[in-house]
Amino acid sequence: MKRSFDAQERPRLTPITHNPPRRSTLGSASSVKSKMALHRLFQLSSVLRSAVTLTLRRNIGMSAVLFNRAKELDPVQKLFLDKIRDYNNKSKASGGIVDGGPSYQKNLSDEVSKLQRLFGGGDFTKFPDIKFTEPKFEEGTK
Repeated sequence: MKRSFDAQERPRLTPITHNPPRRSTLGSASSVKSKMALHRLFQLSSVLRSAVTLTLRRNIGMSAVLFNRAKELDPVQKLFLDKIRDYNNKSKASGGIVDGGPSYQKNLSDEVSKLQRLFGGGDFTKFPDIKFTEPKFEEGTK
């Protein structure tokens, strides 16, 4: 069933304008200066906001590290750190490999003797001295 509208019942349609009314682009000098000052203020505030954000992010990161050091460690973390510290003390006391024993020393000497046979001797416990000589350039006549 279609409904018919009387002249009074019909909805009024307002035309849509695609071009809004133009304002004068030439304003007073003071309004232009205030707009430029406002624009500069917004630019400055965005720069300050990014700098403050970066600083806060860094400070929060550092404070998180400091708070983690201050609170009590997890038992597993504590055990792990104790073992690392114990190994460090043993390694300083022995002056090298911890719990190497005679079998380790024998294997090490065997491997060093193999390398000396293959590469013609030398001390394999220190970095080799490499010497480069400057090339001699001769000037040619033209």
